[in-house]
Amino acid sequence: MKIPNSELRIQICKCIVDFYHAEPPKKHITGYQQASSSYKIKMAEVGGLAKTMVQSLGLLENQLVEKLWVLKALQHLSTSEVNCTLMMKAQAASEICAHLNDPDPSGQLLFRSSEILWNLLEKSSKEEIIQQLSNLECLLALKEVFKNLFMRGFSHYDRQLRNDILVITTIIAQNPGAPMIECGFTRDLILFATFNEVKSQNPLVKGLKFSNSYEDFELKKLLFNIIVILCKDLPTIQLLIDGKVILALFTYVKKPEKHKIIEWSAAQYEELQLHAIATLSSVAPLLTEEYMLCQGNARVLAFLEWCESEDPFFSHGNSFHGTGGRGNKFAQMRYSLRLLRAMVYLEDETINNDLCEKGTIQQLIGVFKNTISQSDDKEEVIVLEIQSDILLILSSLCEHHIPRKEMFGTEGVDIILRVMKTDPTKLQSGLGYNVLLFSTLDSIWCCILGCYPSEDYFLEKEGIFLLLDLLALNQKKFCNLILGIMVEFCDNPKTTAHVNAWRGKKDQTAASLLIKLWRKEEKELGVKRDKHGMIIDTKKPLFTSFQEEQKTMPLPANCPTLAVMDVAENIRAKIYAVLGKLDFENLPGLSAEDFVTLCIIHRYLDFKIGEIWNEIYEEIKLEKLRPVTTDKKILEAITTASENIGKMVASLQSEMIESQAHQDVQSEQKVYTKIQATHKQRELATKSWENFLARTSNAKALKKAKRLQEKAIESSRYSEHPPNAVFHRTDIKGLNTTVPSGRVVTVESTPARLLGGPLADTDIALKKLPIRGGALQKVKAVKTVNESKKSVPT
Repeated sequence: MKIPNSELRIQICKCIVDFYHAEPPKKHITGYQQASSSYKIKMAEVGGLAKTMVQSLGLLENQLVEKLWVLKALQHLSTSEVNCTLMMKAQAASEICAHLNDPDPSGQLLFRSSEILWNLLEKSSKEEIIQQLSNLECLLALKEVFKNLFMRGFSHYDRQLRNDILVITTIIAQNPGAPMIECGFTRDLILFATFNEVKSQNPLVKGLKFSNSYEDFELKKLLFNIIVILCKDLPTIQLLIDGKVILALFTYVKKPEKHKIIEWSAAQYEELQLHAIATLSSVAPLLTEEYMLCQGNARVLAFLEWCESEDPFFSHGNSFHGTGGRGNKFAQMRYSLRLLRAMVYLEDETINNDLCEKGTIQQLIGVFKNTISQSDDKEEVIVLEIQSDILLILSSLCEHHIPRKEMFGTEGVDIILRVMKTDPTKLQSGLGYNVLLFSTLDSIWCCILGCYPSEDYFLEKEGIFLLLDLLALNQKKFCNLILGIMVEFCDNPKTTAHVNAWRGKKDQTAASLLIKLWRKEEKELGVKRDKHGMIIDTKKPLFTSFQEEQKTMPLPANCPTLAVMDVAENIRAKIYAVLGKLDFENLPGLSAEDFVTLCIIHRYLDFKIGEIWNEIYEEIKLEKLRPVTTDKKILEAITTASENIGKMVASLQSEMIESQAHQDVQSEQKVYTKIQATHKQRELATKSWENFLARTSNAKALKKAKRLQEKAIESSRYSEHPPNAVFHRTDIKGLNTTVPSGRVVTVESTPARLLGGPLADTDIALKKLPIRGGALQKVKAVKTVNESKKSVPT
């Protein structure tokens, strides 16, 4: 290739191209076999042919024909990852891109160069290729090529090539170090993206107009996309302001106007509308002044009102942004809410006050209610996302503002309670119910807590019961947030009664649930406890396995130590706070194991303070500092007192366990005593039955029992009777019975089976026993003689 012979260079390139388009030999030479194409391609890779061809480009500055043949060879070679890696090392990307705008009447240079750049980006290190292209020379060449194609390219081929160049530019723009602004490419791209919506006197776009062809439609979307990427570079913001990007994008945030001629089809306009709103979500937070000047809040709220109206609108839902919105306005609603969420997250009081003055809180609550009534299983995912965004927006608006919380009111509390009643099994469905629940818990914190009327209404509607039901699900991702809400709610004096009244599965109480969560948390943290849950190490009763592994290190005063970080990183502090609000006393439904754990929880703060003082003492030793005598005595007294508290709690736990063991023994003894009494009673009953059988089957035994009975009766009577007293006997002589008897006889009722049941005729005189036997049956009445005489006429 170094030999300055045009025919030789072209022939070499043709041979390389033939590797990929080999034709069968016209003549077969005896004793030789043609090498296969795969073998030739493999040898080209091994020999580093691609690198050599890239280097040869520098020899062909003004020789267009040879250069085109070299590019054609490189185009074929770049289909291999090995060759692309070799080309990357030879700086092929920057070498080829820098000459994109070289004169070429045939147009092959631009086509083949762009194809090679595509292959390099796909089949080699993308980051390295972007770095090679991120220089002023390459970007200037890309800019000129794109401008020429944008302004003068009218064929289908030109438009496709123009879009390919823009995609390559978009990839380069992701590199913050690319000089997009310095080369003027950013300003031109913003102009091309907005000239159709905002009138411009720039000669570059004079007389230009988009058609509704697929290529122009794709170009418009690509321009929206690159604006999102460019706005990440803060110096671009001024160019976005000068280009009136916010105003251009807001031209799409409106309901479709009937009978208006537009250059896009209905499906295309819908997709561009959704894309424009999505772009605003990224750009508008950077340009808040322009957003307010364009009446951004009013436009979005009006568009949102149209989204929930019954205005007939058939959504196509064909695009990525239109997913789940076919035949409805859910896609438009979703992206409008995303835009509002991005704006309220700025915590700009000017924007938030403007939203609240326009009735955003009531409007969003109404939208939430409508989504509940209009939702369908097919759009469940998008509806859940809409509901989550609404609650997040309301949380951002109401946080730290009591008047706004009052505006949230009972209607807002009702929608929160409705979400909290969701079937717990749906939380693991992957549809977004868990995100919705997180948003709901956040809205409780931001929209209800601190507003006493809302708190009271939440309690009245059994909101605390629902919170505890969620806590009882024992899902770690929710526990921390729920316990934080519980701590805040317990400041309301009415909350304690609700917490104590709650009952879970198997009649579990709230206190028992909290203590169970404490034990589970300590088990996960690796805290040392014995089988009964007692303290093992009285010096470090709260130490986790992580704290054991990490050695104490001297830290600056503004850096939290492990003991301090432990408070925020697990739920033990929150459980202590909730139980502290419940007063630790007279907690219902606790077992002995719960009381043992409760001793530790009760002293959590004392243990934690001692733990921090121990860390201070250890740091002083590590820094080889010697405190003054008084300070040393105080430190030793504090550490000793902390250890004594641990010993006291351990002793109290031992007493509880021993007391419980003694109580268990007593309970067991009572059960045994009851069993013995039952057996004795059965023995007495058996003996009584045996005596009864003896009296009924043996006359001597009956007479003996009779004599004993009479003797007992006589012995129970007074031996002396008062004078003039009349004595009445209470027994009947001649009876051979041993049961108490008197002059009144009790007769049991005749069994129903003998009378024919309650519905049978009760006139016994008109019944007779059938000859065949059995129960009495109803028979025809028999006329008497007197009745017959009465029936004869006189």
